Amino acid sequence: MKAFDVAIIGGGIIGSSIAFELAAEELDVVLVDREEPGRGASWAAAGMLSPGPDSAEALPLVPLAKESLQLYPQFIGRIEEASEPFMHFASNGALQIFSGPLAEIDRDKMVSDFQTLGIEIEPVSLENARKMESWISPNALAAAWLPRESTVDPRSLMDSILAALRHQEVEIRAGCPVTSISRQGARCTGVTAGGEDIKAKFVIVAAGCHSAFLTGENAVENDWLSRYAPTRPVRGQMLALHSNEIRLHRVLRSDRGYLVPRHEGRIVAGSTLEDVGFDKSLTAGGIRKILDATIELAPKIADARIVETWTGLRPGSPDNLPIIGPTDIEGLFIATGHYRNGILLAPVTAKIVRDWVRRGQMPASSEIFSPLRFAGKNLQANASRGTAANS
Repeated sequence: MKAFDVAIIGGGIIGSSIAFELAAEELDVVLVDREEPGRGASWAAAGMLSPGPDSAEALPLVPLAKESLQLYPQFIGRIEEASEPFMHFASNGALQIFSGPLAEIDRDKMVSDFQTLGIEIEPVSLENARKMESWISPNALAAAWLPRESTVDPRSLMDSILAALRHQEVEIRAGCPVTSISRQGARCTGVTAGGEDIKAKFVIVAAGCHSAFLTGENAVENDWLSRYAPTRPVRGQMLALHSNEIRLHRVLRSDRGYLVPRHEGRIVAGSTLEDVGFDKSLTAGGIRKILDATIELAPKIADARIVETWTGLRPGSPDNLPIIGPTDIEGLFIATGHYRNGILLAPVTAKIVRDWVRRGQMPASSEIFSPLRFAGKNLQANASRGTAANS
């Protein structure tokens, strides 16, 4: 039985970013994934890095999102140093477009709300908005400019971070499903994955929408883990467009859809939010919904070619907030449920896990994301007496 300092379950952007941070601390890390690392929800993401809340329920996430966006340039730089430059990170801002009879009222409310949250935003005339992106619909009635928003190509990012992990000598095990998490009393001692027992001082569950079902949907042994990580899959259908005529330079979005430019000239359009279990099918209705929204944003998009369609399964939680924190089982940490914000929150999540593993510290502001909020008050009482690392 090989022993590691840390075993990470899940090789998407969250698990891989955590592995990157911990390996930089000279810890011996193994990363296990049930399929091919980085080819799940992370591969399917649009790559918008936007700290603004898209609903009232997302308000508690704003401070964490703002911190993570600030960390991104350094995060990207360190990955490039450890692998090779991918140069697909851009800070070109975003334009939010409003239409309908309440367009200016809706725009002004968003500007006021975001400014209250400390997010840089300003109203912009449609004339100036069209100077930035000439393809904006003539039916647009108001616009807001978010200058600090960024984008990253998630596929390029995943390729680079996995290359960095190999350079750091992180052991990556693909096609290696976890069948159990080992415990001795109140302490986690490792995992069984791919038919092999793996011993580890710390186990990090970062398996996205599969976190609640690591050992199978009907496995009795899994019941205790789903108390901490009650994730569910939320399907998002996506498509990519290409046009020799249209070139976007920044994100263009409305409350119905978005367009995200890629470095190679493609334009990613999305997306749907569907609670349909683990079904990754593409549907005519889903694609139509995306096309209707994006053609409304930029009518000339109707002439673009559809060059790719795909789906991803986002990891939702009961309150659609991330699940980040230690459990009352010593050595077991949950980092999942990032819903629509996995790419954005990767740097700050990895930082939180690193500080917990190295120093047993959790920021007070992260309490709202604790896995113990689902596990019952009795478990919270136990955890408050302390679980963490190096103790």
